[in-house]
Amino acid sequence: MKVTRINGHHLRFVPRLPLGNARGFIRTREFLALEIETDAGVTGWGEAFSSPWAAAGLIRSLLARVVLGQPADHYGRLFNEMLGLINYDRRGAAMMAISALDVALHDAAARGRGVSVAQMLGGALHQRLPAYASGPFIREGDAPYAHFNAEAEDYLKQGFRMMKPRAGVSPQADGAMIKALRGAVGDEVGLMVDINQGYTPHAAIASARAMEEGRLLWIEEPVQPEDIAGYVKVSQAVPMAVSGGEALGSLAAFRDFLEASAISILQPDMGVCGGFSGFSRIAHLAAAYDLPVMPHVFSTTINFHAGLQMAALIPARKGGGPMPYPYVEYDSTGNPLIELCGFPIAKDGYAHLPQGPGLGIELTASMLEPWTVERWSMALP
Repeated sequence: MKVTRINGHHLRFVPRLPLGNARGFIRTREFLALEIETDAGVTGWGEAFSSPWAAAGLIRSLLARVVLGQPADHYGRLFNEMLGLINYDRRGAAMMAISALDVALHDAAARGRGVSVAQMLGGALHQRLPAYASGPFIREGDAPYAHFNAEAEDYLKQGFRMMKPRAGVSPQADGAMIKALRGAVGDEVGLMVDINQGYTPHAAIASARAMEEGRLLWIEEPVQPEDIAGYVKVSQAVPMAVSGGEALGSLAAFRDFLEASAISILQPDMGVCGGFSGFSRIAHLAAAYDLPVMPHVFSTTINFHAGLQMAALIPARKGGGPMPYPYVEYDSTGNPLIELCGFPIAKDGYAHLPQGPGLGIELTASMLEPWTVERWSMALP
């Protein structure tokens, strides 16, 4: 079953309201949905959500020639051959391009065998995984946190039992927000916060201490993504776990964080770290340090279901929350591209592993049409 064509679908939509975090506001969201076709009529899907245009350029100019004409189930060999073609850009758009291709190859290979990716990679350890709502987000205006309690109530009605609000307005405002939110959702709901790289180490420590009574499971990306010294300062000064890794692309980057004891929870993104192949290497590295790892997801149904398949392979760890790790993140902002294949969170607060082959979703190019702004295709000569 050889790859005969690679199709790129550039997607774009405007959120109903700008999505605010500690660094600013997201007003437009763009993605690359990558589709591979095979001579057996089987397709596979992958995705790049960060730097989608640059990732597409690298696929078209450099990486497609590695994949076209090759068996889809040779994803391990192809991953290493693609890595061998990149030089300086081992933590940026090149890894995002490789990520999209690697996920698509895994999806196609598993579909060709009629099994899920988790089955193909050795068998799922979990048939369902705890899910958390990624939100609420900061809003523009004089009351950036005023809507948080109402949105949290909506999440609970949808079945979520955990949520990750954005923080980073100021340490004092963060503390007041978490105190009010904990009062609104009660003691049994898991809370964590995401600062989205927005603080200096000093401010991150002040914010974490102000939020301490919220009994947070973790504080995510408190400082710049490769500020190892800053992560160490925060980790040593605050009582809750410090998480991060969504912006790290290489195995070496994760190694450096672990060697410095800078982080307590690893959150690689399947669309950034090398897809299934890259994530698996990071998970093994985390196991050597006895630290939990779970996918970061904030994009489309492709990356969500890839993360779900990957998380199903990760052993359970008790992290102090209402359910053991790993958790799966769900974009709760009204993103139409994550809802394309249905709302996957059950009333019990879990995402159940799909029974279908590959990633477990049935996706077609026509389903993407309302958000498609450009397409391209590459095929064997």
